[in-house]
Amino acid sequence: MNPKSHLIESLISLGATMLIAAGLGWYMLNEPTRIVSAQGEVLAVQLDEAMTLYAENCAVCHGLNGEGIGATPALNNPALGTMPFEEIQKTIARGRYQTAMPAWSLLDGGPLSDYQIDELVLLIQYGDWAETGDRVVNLGLAPLVPFTTEADPALLAQVGTLTDGATLQTAVQIFAANCVSCHGADGLGTSIAPALNDEDTRAKTADELTRTLTLGNTGTLMAGWSNTLTPEEISALITLIQRWQEVPLGTIPAPNVPIPTTEESIALGSQLYAANCSRCHGPEGQGTPRAPSLNVQSFFVDRTDQAIQQIITSGVPGTAMPTWGDRMTEAEIQAIVGFIRQWEATAPEVATLTRPGGGGPPWRNNSTATTQTTLFGLLPVTSTNPTISTHANGSTQTTNALDWRILLLIGILLASAFTLISKGLSSLARLKR
Repeated sequence: MNPKSHLIESLISLGATMLIAAGLGWYMLNEPTRIVSAQGEVLAVQLDEAMTLYAENCAVCHGLNGEGIGATPALNNPALGTMPFEEIQKTIARGRYQTAMPAWSLLDGGPLSDYQIDELVLLIQYGDWAETGDRVVNLGLAPLVPFTTEADPALLAQVGTLTDGATLQTAVQIFAANCVSCHGADGLGTSIAPALNDEDTRAKTADELTRTLTLGNTGTLMAGWSNTLTPEEISALITLIQRWQEVPLGTIPAPNVPIPTTEESIALGSQLYAANCSRCHGPEGQGTPRAPSLNVQSFFVDRTDQAIQQIITSGVPGTAMPTWGDRMTEAEIQAIVGFIRQWEATAPEVATLTRPGGGGPPWRNNSTATTQTTLFGLLPVTSTNPTISTHANGSTQTTNALDWRILLLIGILLASAFTLISKGLSSLARLKR
């Protein structure tokens, strides 16, 4: 072999080896960064899935942002971030005995797989609770139970005049601050917890009630309150439950709990309102002759978000307001309520109705209207004799009648065309002769 050729091959081999070595070195140096980046991407996917799992399964007890409801503990506690992964995993999978925390693992009769439970643990330790709250709202799963309220001052004073009134007053205030979220105004119950202000509950012994309040009720949302309330406060609540028939109705009112919103839910509400509500209530809620104004201060006075949601859901009998509950989901209706509520800050004192024709009574606007059109895009023509037709759905359509000048011009054009055709036929006949 030629020494020169051998040298060239050796140099090529050496260069290739150096390139391979450099590539491997670069890969090795960047491998830790690549691994961290890949782990971050996987974690982001898992946290995204976990937020939906939380909204669907956990928010009703642990709150919109993991803050906890009543005696249910908060999950947005920084201390949970330092707990061993396996301990949190075990609590979710198997639940907690004699508490409201059920078992969530498929192996223990729950609805979640081990992978989903691991995702929830990651959410607790690494998740963004503000973003999680937005997910809960956007899915329409925000717990809209009244969290706390304040006792009516006048009625609370009446309670103080009863036998052992001071104890009853204390119990009323404890219930308003801690129990109304599940058991409702005046203890009459809600969709997630039974009434305490009823004969069956009053028939239970003090020992039974004490045990339930202290330890909770296994298999239900009723948690034990021994870590939150003192024995004296629990005793006062038992006194209230046993003597509730003496307490005036309205002493513990239902509070106004605004429907939580996000930019996404407001945008959805805007779209739904424009598509379904603006025709009757006006594009900006000003109202029309067909439906009242929503964008006015009097509409928002003493009308809670829950009341507006109920109106949209069930309609208003005897009016043109239909039932929307069978056409929209609860999340969509709540989005509309949130969109309407944002008008309150700038709502006028007096409504200005949207009327056809830009103003004036509707019967005046529907009589005659002056419109200007053009003939073949060239000659301006004014029409003052519109024909108005009403459709079955209540809408109206205005069709302008033909102006007499248009008819005259059409007649002239037709006569001219007939004359030209006649002359052409006569000329053709002479040529044939």
